Amino acid sequence: MVVNLKTLLIVQILLFVVMVPAANGFHRDGVAQCGSCHVMHNQEGGVVMLPGGSPQLLNDASASGVCLSCHGEQFGAVLGIDPLVPPPEFGGGKFVFLFEDNINDGPAGADNPIGGYASGHSIIEPSVGLSEDPVNMRAPGGTFRSNKLSCASCHDPHGNQNFQMLYGVGHIKSSNYNFNYPAPIAQSIDIASRRSETQDNHTAYISGMSEWCANCHGFYHDLVGRESLEHEFNLTFEESQISRYNSYSGIQNPDGGDPATSYIVEVPFEDASATINKTSGPTSTSRVMCLTCHRAHGSSSVAAGRWDFRVTSLDYDGVESGSYPIPSPYNGPNEPPLCSKCHSTVPSAPATQE
Repeated sequence: MVVNLKTLLIVQILLFVVMVPAANGFHRDGVAQCGSCHVMHNQEGGVVMLPGGSPQLLNDASASGVCLSCHGEQFGAVLGIDPLVPPPEFGGGKFVFLFEDNINDGPAGADNPIGGYASGHSIIEPSVGLSEDPVNMRAPGGTFRSNKLSCASCHDPHGNQNFQMLYGVGHIKSSNYNFNYPAPIAQSIDIASRRSETQDNHTAYISGMSEWCANCHGFYHDLVGRESLEHEFNLTFEESQISRYNSYSGIQNPDGGDPATSYIVEVPFEDASATINKTSGPTSTSRVMCLTCHRAHGSSSVAAGRWDFRVTSLDYDGVESGSYPIPSPYNGPNEPPLCSKCHSTVPSAPATQE
């Protein structure tokens, strides 16, 4: 049989197209386009890109700078510009609150300011004014050094198959640190759609988040000497908590919730059956985790709280400090802290802040 060279070429091209897997994003599941983050010999066209050079031949002075050049104000918008007008929330929280001069909304918070460094993970990127945590030399509860914290301390910039490209067990070269626990299993919402998180469009947490956080923070609430901070985590919901979560729908309707629609993004939980559009509340297999109460990147609350832990009513968030008031999932006034979603013993908030 005689094979035409043109026909053979077409067949080879078709085979190549079939065999090559579909693209999974810029740097998900594998190495990205090298030239988008790196330069050759620290120059391009004979022009030095970065005076003094970059150890990794980056096109920015640091790894975080490279990450934020794409993800700062788009593609997830993890940073933003104005801490009073943060970008849409996609689940992880925002670093923009690191710019705040005060996030203390507790009693007399205006006279006792707590800087934005306490709003979450103080990633270091001098080009946008972000420096290391001035108070905590190491991750609270753990040993990770604050002066090594960058986006690449948690995320693998070259890509992998883990949730949000988080590192798994092993050595983290960018920070010279070892992780002992694998990456969590979860599914994120589509940030390309620019649709922010809602009760039916949210991160689906499946398993392993608290253990992964423990890579840097240890099992924080179990540590000796922190009894006053003790709280359940990585444990299945108790029957009373399941009932409370499913029935609570705000202080004005504490018993009127529907288990089929009781889920709120402000108080998420882990479950093997979690999906990004699931709206039902917890069951006996659901687990409390670190991100039930905290955001991964940061918030305008101390300790990256999903709500402000220092206020007695959500109405008072932002009043003392002048910082961004975290929106309440409920419309009624005098809504107590969202501990009420799981715990019926939380007292109602007073009419005025003392």
